[in-house]
Amino acid sequence: MTIQWFPGHMAKAKRQVQEKMKQIDLVFEIVDARIPQASRNPLVDEMTAGKPRLLLLNKADLADAEVTEMWQDAFLEQGIAGTLPVNAQTGAGTEKIVIAAEQVMAEKHEKLRAKGVRPRAVRALILGIPNVGKSTLINRLAGKKIAKIGDRPGITRQQQWVKVQGKLELLDTPGILWPKFEDEETGIKLAVTGAIRDERFVSQDAALALLRYLKVHYAEQLKSRYGIGDVPEDDIALFDEIGRRRGCIVRGGEVDYEKTGAVVIRDFQTGKIGRISLERP
Repeated sequence: MTIQWFPGHMAKAKRQVQEKMKQIDLVFEIVDARIPQASRNPLVDEMTAGKPRLLLLNKADLADAEVTEMWQDAFLEQGIAGTLPVNAQTGAGTEKIVIAAEQVMAEKHEKLRAKGVRPRAVRALILGIPNVGKSTLINRLAGKKIAKIGDRPGITRQQQWVKVQGKLELLDTPGILWPKFEDEETGIKLAVTGAIRDERFVSQDAALALLRYLKVHYAEQLKSRYGIGDVPEDDIALFDEIGRRRGCIVRGGEVDYEKTGAVVIRDFQTGKIGRISLERP
């Protein structure tokens, strides 16, 4: 299964980001805590021209907490200025963002004060792939609905400046995916976490790949969610078992694979299977 998605407005957004970098002090890179590596755009390093970066692991409430801590350590070792697990939807962890931004910029601001210059509000660019929660986070920080929100990727289409507590000025941008995914596995991870429009992939294929991973790393959660005594070794047998237990049956008693796939992906995305991380550093 090959998944590709790079609408024209994303190519335009890349050019706009590069044009704005001279005005930016700090970059907020927001990723999905369940897939911190797969949800990072490899073009960000090129686009942000070495600006300091604060990496926000959004939807941390849906990710395996121990694995998230492992990722935080790994990113700090890679030279990221700071990391924060957050939940833009509920606001958990977001109260630390302004403080973290000020800490990253503390040395530069101290030098300005030494010269008798009063530092202005930190200008930050917020970047992330589609549907990772950028607009929800901006609205949370601003304390009001400014950015458009939707449960489908590709909602934000234009750049806009947003003031936060008088200490931050955020530049929102459309979600940017790269033109070609590095491998099929990356595309599947983005698909099951909601970064790619549903019509761009086959739900049963993506769900089957998800189940293969869950069998190895989160078998107990699978058993609990679907009432399975022993997880079948055969992937299709597991898929059939879940379909029957969830009533995804078509005429003749056959399992409806499309419906079953949608159920599995929805259960994963909403956390009903449990707190799951799909990759480890």
